[in-house]
Amino acid sequence: MDPSTEITMTDVPPGRVTLSDRRTQRSWTVEVAPFRLGTHPVTQAQYAQVTGERPSTAQGDPLPVEGVSWLDAVGFCNALSLREGLTPAYHLHPEAGQIRWEAAADGYRLPAEAEWEHACRAGTTQARYGPLDDIAWYRGNSLERPHEVGGRLPNDWGLYDTLGNVWEWCWDVYDAEVYGSYRVLRGGGWFDEHWSCRASVRRRSHPTFRIDDTGFRVARSGTR
Repeated sequence: MDPSTEITMTDVPPGRVTLSDRRTQRSWTVEVAPFRLGTHPVTQAQYAQVTGERPSTAQGDPLPVEGVSWLDAVGFCNALSLREGLTPAYHLHPEAGQIRWEAAADGYRLPAEAEWEHACRAGTTQARYGPLDDIAWYRGNSLERPHEVGGRLPNDWGLYDTLGNVWEWCWDVYDAEVYGSYRVLRGGGWFDEHWSCRASVRRRSHPTFRIDDTGFRVARSGTR
């Protein structure tokens, strides 16, 4: 199956994950229910099929889509859900600054931050699920550009590129008291040094910002 055109999903088992923030020195534990997560980040071909748009700086069907905002990503999720006859996960009222997640919907959505880290770790407790050069495109091996999805080894649950290549938008607000509506980014990207490509690293950005090392992957609740 060509990952550049087909949305493939991987079943992620339930579990518990402890998240942490270096700035505040805070940590918290979250119970994660079983869900499904995109085997790869959304590609440019997939994004174009659903939206008719090609926003990326580096062009190529099998490359991860980048240059997309958090709002673009949730809009894609709803459009893909409608395309496949599923119930959209989001009620979108961006003009009023309101995006509501309908947890019972069967459509596509962004992973919650805890879901993302649980899936990235795939049962491991280390910073990475393998040697970085084997599993990720980062500044040390990327030639400072994104690469085709699935070009490095997957983790133990069959997920590719959770570290490196592009940062990935998550649903969660980063820290509402300090950063307002800024949303969480995870995973590190092609321009990052090795210390940013770790399962626990958190980054943030405004939901309207578009950055050339930032993409996303889709999730669905449950295992069907």
